[in-house]
Amino acid sequence: MRILIIGGTRFVGYAMAESALGAGHDVTLLHRTATDELPGATHLLANRDGDLAVLADGRWDATIDVCAYVPEQVATIHDALGDRGGHHVFVSTVSVYADQDAPGADEDAPLLPEPAPGTNEVTNQTYGPLKVACERVARERWADTGLTIVRPTYVVGPRDLTTRYPWWVLRAARGGRMILPGPADAPMQCIDARDMGAWTVRLAEDRIAGVFTAARPATTFGRFVADTVDVVGRDVELVSVDGAFLTEQGIDGADLPLWSEGVPDQLLAMSTARAEASGLTHRAFEETVRDTLAWALAHPDQAVRDGVGLAAEREQELLALAGQTA
Repeated sequence: MRILIIGGTRFVGYAMAESALGAGHDVTLLHRTATDELPGATHLLANRDGDLAVLADGRWDATIDVCAYVPEQVATIHDALGDRGGHHVFVSTVSVYADQDAPGADEDAPLLPEPAPGTNEVTNQTYGPLKVACERVARERWADTGLTIVRPTYVVGPRDLTTRYPWWVLRAARGGRMILPGPADAPMQCIDARDMGAWTVRLAEDRIAGVFTAARPATTFGRFVADTVDVVGRDVELVSVDGAFLTEQGIDGADLPLWSEGVPDQLLAMSTARAEASGLTHRAFEETVRDTLAWALAHPDQAVRDGVGLAAEREQELLALAGQTA
């Protein structure tokens, strides 16, 4: 089948494109920057916020939109494609859900309100509400041709240019005394980009409409970190440090990526039953850890980013202070 991917050259989109090509599909990627990767695909170069004339003549059986963050971007893709895009898959986020009081909420859980009209700046506060607005526009535009909405939690694995999970595997690889930020029993969910990619392509192939939360079954943050350390296999001593103490010291989710800053977040304990019933499967987490570490070691220029992760000296200072106050 002919699949158009809006994006498709970075992390999650790359995994989808690679999976679609591996399945023998005719894949077209719309993106901004020329690349030598994914040579089996047709590459259309354009800025989705600008002139989309490159989409004027094509026709596809399915379109997967990986990178829409404001509702206008959803609308302009539909304006450019009309009904020539086929079944539409919109990649959203679990951040659209309102706060949950208990684990196990499903896709029918209440959503956040949309932002005020004219809101276009994506921040930590507007990200979820803007995605809610994107979903609404997608429903309005693709009601007749078919729509799938995928809401992933944290996406991990090789090629993770957010560098959030790569920081943890690289930190474990250094060994030594390592902070385990509390509470250790806070919920945690992730999904390997490659598992999400293969499953999303299957949803498009079978034109499976509906809304799906994309995640592995929930674990705890402590187990998530400990499992990472166990697979990396270095001499690591995990030291539990109270989350409130860390926030008092000015530590946040940029310093310790993927950490919920001491406050358990039930959006990281969503039900995965609907997605798994539709065909989502998960590789062993050990494989995700090993492959992420191998990629991070081979691509240090991509796996490390300023502003993400705690400096080694600062971590040891915090461990010393935490020991004094224990």
